[in-house]
Amino acid sequence: MLVYILFIIGFICLIKGAGLLVDGAAAIARRLNISDLAIGLTVVAFGTSLPELFVNVIASFKGNSAIAIGNVVGSNIANILLILGVSAIIFPLAVTRGTVWKEIPFSLLAAVVLFITANDALLDGPGASALTRSDGLIYLAFFTIFVYYTASIAAAIDGLADHGTTRQPGPAKSIVFILLGLTGLVLGGKWIVDGAVALAAGFGMSESLIGLTIVAVGTSLPELATSAAAAYKRNADIAVGNVVGSNIFNIFFVLGSSACVRSLPFQPQNNLDIGMVVIASLLLFLFMFTGKKRSLDRWEGIIFVFLYGAYTGYLIWSD
Repeated sequence: MLVYILFIIGFICLIKGAGLLVDGAAAIARRLNISDLAIGLTVVAFGTSLPELFVNVIASFKGNSAIAIGNVVGSNIANILLILGVSAIIFPLAVTRGTVWKEIPFSLLAAVVLFITANDALLDGPGASALTRSDGLIYLAFFTIFVYYTASIAAAIDGLADHGTTRQPGPAKSIVFILLGLTGLVLGGKWIVDGAVALAAGFGMSESLIGLTIVAVGTSLPELATSAAAAYKRNADIAVGNVVGSNIFNIFFVLGSSACVRSLPFQPQNNLDIGMVVIASLLLFLFMFTGKKRSLDRWEGIIFVFLYGAYTGYLIWSD
């Protein structure tokens, strides 16, 4: 009974935590003359990716590779199609040139690298496929490059709106906001996942399906709450940077760390799901050139949400 009570409380923690995290991160960014995009790609993205990391490390220790891989792949699909879709419907997301030509392609690269490293049998001939410890170390090397790049864009971006006339929380209060926000996001995400898995277990769903849907959406709720709150507050850089940064974190850091703990066997049927990550990332890039340039418009957000609903329906039907 307690798990279901915490399931409901988890949503409250997520929503409140997202608002505190956005407020604290944006305030610190402006006081230190750091761009909202850089904060979104690092502090916010990492904070909202902690549920994926927590779930995956535990799943790796227990040998539940289907949940570990499905959680990351499913989360990345939900991040783009569901979260950016909902955020764009709330308010069209205009982004910087760097996001279009650097961050989004880097997230697409992460999906392609995952496909290549996971398909040993497909590329090298008969045999078992797995994400090995050496693959995990390669992922972490890519992650290091991403962190180095993010540090290089830490200066304020030209054209970023001046918020100097708006009263901002003090440094100490901003840090408290971030810590409380991250705590709410992590606890809320965990409680929601626990409750969702308990509910799903009674329907005899496969471990892979649970990882791709219930666990993935549950651990992506922090990104949804954070990006939706940022979009509502007209802060597109945090909304988009959070999702793109989280997708890069999920593959290169979360999966990399999980593979270093224990090799993760990979099933060829999961290529469809990785392919969906590639398609979603490619669509996000192409949508930057349709309608209003360098912007994810409302009609594009509606397409994303529709595609996510169709994909989820197919997963449930095929299981």
